Amino acid sequence: MSQTATLLIASQAPGTKVHESGIPFSDPSGDRLREWTGLSEEQFYDPAKVAILPMGLCYPGRAKNGGDAPPRAECAPLWRGRLLAAMPAIRLTLLIGSYAQNHVLGAGAVASRVRNFRDYLPRYFPLPHPSWRSRVWAGRNPWFEEEVLPALRECVQQAIA
Repeated sequence: MSQTATLLIASQAPGTKVHESGIPFSDPSGDRLREWTGLSEEQFYDPAKVAILPMGLCYPGRAKNGGDAPPRAECAPLWRGRLLAAMPAIRLTLLIGSYAQNHVLGAGAVASRVRNFRDYLPRYFPLPHPSWRSRVWAGRNPWFEEEVLPALRECVQQAIA
């Protein structure tokens, strides 16, 4: 995170593999997100251009269903505003998944927000979480790859230019 970063990636919380590695998006979901954005690994991890700030800074543990638990509710209200204030150059925020979107935009459906991404530009770009489930979701929603991803790549390139 730096004062010069112009792209903010707002996600949910570190998952199991990221918790172990200490590197955000150092897992298949990160590979998918980099593919979606068109960013190389070097660009993605360049703190002068890209800030990665999840809704929860710590690994929330496992949920009862076996997946990762949601970010702890008290985390973002405690520190998020202060960290965002230290990043005055942010031009575009990628809202990754429902937790980030609901925190910033209020309650709503991810698919509807993603499909209507233009309604949130130029400040925000809502996206589904890039987990393995997103491949199935994208298959059921072909507009995502046809319309959303090309626009996402263009917006990301404009933000980091």
